[in-house]
Amino acid sequence: MTLPYTIAIVLPLLAWQAHAQPPATQTFPSKKGMVVVTEVLTDLDHPWSIVFLPDNSGALITERPGHLRLWKTKGGISDPISGVPKVYARSQGGLLDVALAPDFAQSRHVYLSYAEQGKDGKAGTAVGYGALSADGSKLENFTVFFRQTPKLSSGTHFGSRLVFDKQGFLFIALGENNQRSTSQDLDKLQGKIVRLHPDGRVPDDNPFVGNAQARPEIWSYGHRNQQGAALNPWSGTLWTHEHGPRGGDEINIPQAGKNYGWPLATHGINYSGFAIPEAQGTHVDGTEQPAYYWKVSPAISGMAFYDTPLFPAWRQSLFIGALKDRALIRLDLDGNKVVNEERLLEPLNERIRDVRVGPDGYVYVLTDASSGRLLKIGLN
Repeated sequence: MTLPYTIAIVLPLLAWQAHAQPPATQTFPSKKGMVVVTEVLTDLDHPWSIVFLPDNSGALITERPGHLRLWKTKGGISDPISGVPKVYARSQGGLLDVALAPDFAQSRHVYLSYAEQGKDGKAGTAVGYGALSADGSKLENFTVFFRQTPKLSSGTHFGSRLVFDKQGFLFIALGENNQRSTSQDLDKLQGKIVRLHPDGRVPDDNPFVGNAQARPEIWSYGHRNQQGAALNPWSGTLWTHEHGPRGGDEINIPQAGKNYGWPLATHGINYSGFAIPEAQGTHVDGTEQPAYYWKVSPAISGMAFYDTPLFPAWRQSLFIGALKDRALIRLDLDGNKVVNEERLLEPLNERIRDVRVGPDGYVYVLTDASSGRLLKIGLN
């Protein structure tokens, strides 16, 4: 008498569980074909950045609360790696970007950017490096060589992204700590891109070297909150993007010594709906116009150029994550011009924090959540 009743209860429960779990692979239509999305990892705690190892064995992933993890393509995700510096894990702060030294195969140096608290409780972005142990379990002899000064953040606008160029210089894209006017102050490191040797020394040809009123680390200024940077593989130049206020997210191709406008020139307004107090319009003499901008902010984060033969339809594309709009943005490029925009992954309804192209030619994205995911994206 009890067996049919048990079956009647259990079978619908199993069917519900099977339906509730998302499929490992999903497909969505796009202008270039069917986009295939495969879940690689889940249960990541607000993942912020990923960098692939040069031997194709896996990648390092940062989690904003302060964890660095090693993902092995044939071994899963590691426990947190030891030797990571203490981070200011409040609001937007925490462990942020990760990059490998150009000579990683020999030095094993891993670079990290993170929010660091000062004595007065305010915080700023710091950058350092340590040597990844042979077994990948720890960072050894972590050395901090850059600190954003003064420390002005109460939890917002740290940036930050790390990019090595083909000459081996390190670019650090920084936020303005939500202190607008500091972006224009050349004696401060808020709202700047800085350019350094890998050990923190200032290159002799930086644009403000010898200027007593400016920090010699500065490459460009007038930036807001930069959360995307990548080296253009065709031109070898640095591209960055930054959050606008309410509107005005923008892509820049920063050149030495140039002023990119914030907060004097902006295509956005304040979150209150009123104009930015310092703003003088969208075009201001002495400042550079963005290479591309969004009047309505998608809240952009992460950046990757696509230049591999695996998916020819995506070549000459720039991929950017969107946090507010919960999409992967694909931009068609013609030289330095954006000629078309396409939104991908919108049905997933997930905040895209970082995007990179893997050594296998697939696009990988990190989703920003307390149970964030690493997704592998291809075309069919």
